[in-house]
Amino acid sequence: MKRRLGWRTGGNRDGTALPQARWAFGLLLFLLVRQEALHATAGQPVIVVSYNVENFHIRPYGSRPVKSVESRTRVAEFLIAIHPDVVAFQEMGEEAALDSLQSALKEGGLNLPHREHLGGWDTNIFVALLSRFPIVSRQPHTNDSYVLDGRRFHSSRSTIEVGLEVAPGQRWTLLTTHLKSKRPVPNADEAELREQEARLLRGHVDDLLRETPLMPLIVCGDFNDTPDSKPIRQVIGTGRHALTDTRPAEPGSSELEEGEDSKHSRRVTWTHFYGQEDTYSRIDYILISRALKRSWSPQKSHVFAHPAWGEASDHRPVVCAFEIETP
Repeated sequence: MKRRLGWRTGGNRDGTALPQARWAFGLLLFLLVRQEALHATAGQPVIVVSYNVENFHIRPYGSRPVKSVESRTRVAEFLIAIHPDVVAFQEMGEEAALDSLQSALKEGGLNLPHREHLGGWDTNIFVALLSRFPIVSRQPHTNDSYVLDGRRFHSSRSTIEVGLEVAPGQRWTLLTTHLKSKRPVPNADEAELREQEARLLRGHVDDLLRETPLMPLIVCGDFNDTPDSKPIRQVIGTGRHALTDTRPAEPGSSELEEGEDSKHSRRVTWTHFYGQEDTYSRIDYILISRALKRSWSPQKSHVFAHPAWGEASDHRPVVCAFEIETP
């Protein structure tokens, strides 16, 4: 990059009231920018990214360490290189951390003005979203719970549910969350906890598709399990409301042969490195509903590969491209 990205060290955005004249000008500018955002996708793919940014904290927070400036800069550089329209984050820090990343991206030429930041029972890391498109609806799921072996548990992280106006008259719904990790906990089996959280996520999917079967829906995030596991099969579902696993791969890895099942191809698809076991696995997903399959562009979707990927996070970004249908 030509210049080093700057970082804000904390604090919320200034909510001071503007004088009337400045307010009117600001409203006009907002409407012009919003209109530009809605029409800027003509002929261009919509890029959606899911990215676990590994403890993106700009100051000590709970039990989590501060993420180094170098690591945060790498995250911003990678996202600027991808230039997404929507980014779903896992392991985002407090609101000030999202502020700092949003500002760094804008400084680098990637303006994602619309945002969501959601806390949950895990008070150390959060899910978040940045979008070029206006967020036209919000249905946060912050208190999901279930009963296991006679005890009530709450999902560790919340689930973001937003409606995005990706083009005039076209609204997509996006869900993102971060399912229970494989780290053992003293009060239950981590695999059973993750499976229950996956059931809750699938319940939100079923509610949406039951009401609107042809809803353009994206379900993404760090699901902390491999494609053949019960939690992932649970989220994908079966029948007419089953989701499609987009399974992006590294650019340049072996191409899918005609008629070949993508599940059995040898394309490089891993998204996470687990140092304790020295393993690489695919645990980050972008799943889509039937209504979005015709808009999805597999050739332009990929796992972001860079020699310095590990300087940013222990996860790699998952990138999906979609073509906007114009009337």
